[in-house]
Amino acid sequence: MKLPARWVLIASLLCCASALASGKSNIRIALTFDDLPRHSDVSPGVTRQQVAKDIIAALKAAHTPPVYGFVNAVHLQNDPKLAEVLIDWRAAGFPLGNHTWSHANLDTLSPDAMAEEITRDEATLGKYSKGKDWHWFRYPFLAEGSTPAKRAEIRSVLAKRGYHVATVTMSFGDYLWNAPYARCAAKHDEEAIKLLERNYLAAAEQAIDQSHIMSNALYDRDIPYVLLMHIGAFDAHMLPRLLAMYKSKGVQFVSLPMAESDPVYAGEMEPLLSMAPSMLDGRMMQRGLPLPQGDPSLTADLDTICK
Repeated sequence: MKLPARWVLIASLLCCASALASGKSNIRIALTFDDLPRHSDVSPGVTRQQVAKDIIAALKAAHTPPVYGFVNAVHLQNDPKLAEVLIDWRAAGFPLGNHTWSHANLDTLSPDAMAEEITRDEATLGKYSKGKDWHWFRYPFLAEGSTPAKRAEIRSVLAKRGYHVATVTMSFGDYLWNAPYARCAAKHDEEAIKLLERNYLAAAEQAIDQSHIMSNALYDRDIPYVLLMHIGAFDAHMLPRLLAMYKSKGVQFVSLPMAESDPVYAGEMEPLLSMAPSMLDGRMMQRGLPLPQGDPSLTADLDTICK
């Protein structure tokens, strides 16, 4: 007897919660960071270079595999000193990938402008990669194409230029906390910062459950997940605790290429193979499956806190 989709999702949630609570799970996560060399606001006295150094140090301390950082090279044109971020990233043994020149929403561009956004980033990637393959692409705003025709245009350009798509199969909206943290840090509001810290970790833990539910509804197993993060000041502040939380729950860190060697990502490794949505929520909606719901209170006050 085939169980209703709602029952399957509930059973998956209970299973995941039990496994995570015991510290025993089959969850594998590939960490990735967007928006190198700069993202969002920083508090007074904090440099973009220090943010990157702190993130690199946390990743090294956790002994993660090499972590891809996705670059918007326009920032180097505006502030050449930010090249230090890319230099440090590469010196740590971490690879770079393409996030378009200016973090453009490809859905809004003509085919020629879209191709230019992708190709204009490549000179910087080649300069700082020094022999390491940089042919991985992350969609800005996770905008894969608002119509089948637009999606096909984008994927055609990526395929012709030899890119794999660094799709996102786990996210907790980490970027939402960076600007509020900068405001609260500037005001030295420690109570507010503690609230941000609690909710950030709770959202990250919730995302494990949500990705687990969707993966099991779609594939009856946990795929290796690709986690979206950003090179932000609060991410740097929280990363040691975030990685410790993952490890306490039995999460194993893997590289992006290892995660996407799973057959689920075949269309991302070869962009012309598949027109299915890249992300799990898109695949759920395509199949008419209900999406797992999160706790809206975790992000409810982020726009107003410390203002």
